Formats: sequence, structure tokens, C-alpha cells
Amino acid sequence: MSVRWGLIGAGDIAQKRVAPALRDVPRSRLLGVARADAERAEAFARSFGADRWYRDYRDLLADPEVDAVYVATPVHLHAEQTIAAAEAGKHVLCEKPMALDVAECDRMIAAARTHGVKLGVAYYRRFYPVVGRIKALLAAGEIGTPVLCQANAFEWLDMPADHPRGWFLRKAESGGGPMFDFGCHRIEVLLNLFGNARRVSGLLANVFFARDVEDTAAALFEFEQGTCAMLAVTHATSEPRDTLDVFGTRGAIHVPNLNRGELTITSGGSTRSEAHPPAQNLHAPLVADFVEAVLSGREPAVGGVTGRAVAAIEAQIYAGPRPASRSASA
Repeated sequence: MSVRWGLIGAGDIAQKRVAPALRDVPRSRLLGVARADAERAEAFARSFGADRWYRDYRDLLADPEVDAVYVATPVHLHAEQTIAAAEAGKHVLCEKPMALDVAECDRMIAAARTHGVKLGVAYYRRFYPVVGRIKALLAAGEIGTPVLCQANAFEWLDMPADHPRGWFLRKAESGGGPMFDFGCHRIEVLLNLFGNARRVSGLLANVFFARDVEDTAAALFEFEQGTCAMLAVTHATSEPRDTLDVFGTRGAIHVPNLNRGELTITSGGSTRSEAHPPAQNLHAPLVADFVEAVLSGREPAVGGVTGRAVAAIEAQIYAGPRPASRSASA
């Protein structure tokens, strides 16, 4: 028995990782692709071995042979398409961030529950071996009580408004800038490692680019267990960063590049290094977990409740102060 997938959206991430995962994961089959451009939908479908393509995603949802859909469209479409899929009796794995706001997340969760389908959100870092290793080290008291965590995610992003991915820069479609786009991934990691947050505050700025969304942001967290954390993200630095550092009362854990999975542990006066690389296709473990959830009847490891929790924190961050945008500098 396998899960037969329909893919809604066929952009960059769908081509690089999502479609290959839907095709290659055991007991998973990519059946069809929906894309507004019919010719490109056909070309995309054929390139990944799917034998069906649709110009309108609603036609995909009407296909009785489709068991589940992967929603890989701009954020402002997630709620509408997820709810429609649930109403059509399809399980849904939705790209991150889950939706534009908490209210949309609530509607998506309610639709999935009402119609008895599974709802997952694509926070694939939940399946990183290095994140699991950090969680185990913290639980074992390897560095004592975790006091402070620092996460940085920097990448340069400069594109014209008419770029195919230009929707990233339009708040009504994207929800926000780097804090909404990839900051959400780090928020999910922090929640996974430290549990619920007691207090969150944020700062948004347009330091370099004059655009509808922030180019730089920072957030402060105090978790219920006491750990404090800082998250910094930006689209405006030339030096990329993807770091995670946890400082405890008896040691520290340093991850120089989360996507590579290498870490250094300092504890008891000694230092050691470990390597826990992720899967070659970062989406594959996510899809494999969702397939298992559908076939076994359990809930996905990263479900709508997690997606909503991240959205609730994003709402607190975006409620923070935002200075006036500078004039265009690039």
C-alpha cells in the first residue's frame, strides 16, 4: 500500500526537493501536479514520472485516486488550498510557514479534524539527526542547565519585483521577510529543544533594502523551563550564517552550520566533535514520516499544532517595533 500524492505548486523548492521526495520515498508515489501554466505543469509532471497534470488545483483535488496533497505555493494560498483539500478528503502536507496568521492556522486545523485527514507542516529540521542529538544531550544534562541559546540565519536576497519569486517581498503574499521565511524554521527548532515560550519580543528593520517586508530582524525568547534565546535573521549581509549555540551551566554545544550537522560539545573541561549529517534530500524524512502517519493512522511528527505554535510566536515578533524604512540603497 502506498500514498498517492498530488503536488500543488511547482516552484523552486518543489523541483529541488519536494517532488523527488514524493517520488522516491518508500510507499510514496507522485501521481499528479497542479500548476497554473498547463504546459509547465505537464513538463514538470513528466520530468518526475507523474502521469497527470492539472491547470487548476481544484481538478487535482477532485481526482479520486489522489490520497494526499503537498501544498507548495506562496504562503497566502496555504489556508485556502489546505482547507479545500481537507474538504475533498485529502491528507495535507503544507509548506512552511503554515499560514499568514494564527486565525488561518486554526481554520486549517479545524478543517483537517472535521474531515478526518492528517495535516502536516514542512518543518523538516525536526528530522535533522543533529537536532535530535542536541535534544538528547540536553536531556542527559551533558552541559548542565541550558541557560542561553543563540541562533543566526543570514542569507543575501536581492531580487527585482518582477522576479518569479518576487512574492517573497510582498507582505500580503509572504507574511513577512526573513523572520517569516526562514526564521520560522529556527523558531520550530527552538520550540523542539526548549519547549513552550513564556515571553517573546521582536525587532524588525529595513537596514539596507527599501521593501514591503523587513530585511533584518531579531527576537528574544524566555522559555518556560527558564532558558533564554536570541534569534537573528537577515537578507542583507554578504556572509551567510546558519549557526546554533547552546550555553549551559557546565558546558556548551556549538553548531557552525545546522544544515551540515557538525557539532562541538564542551563539557567537564574537555571538548569533542561529532557529525550528524542530514539526509541528502532534506525533505525525504519529512515525507517518509507523513506517509507512515497516513498509513498507520498516527499523527505526523510535525503537525498543525506545531505550525500554529510557530505562527503564534511570529505574531508576537511582528507586533514589536519597526523603524521607518530607509530609502533604497541597493
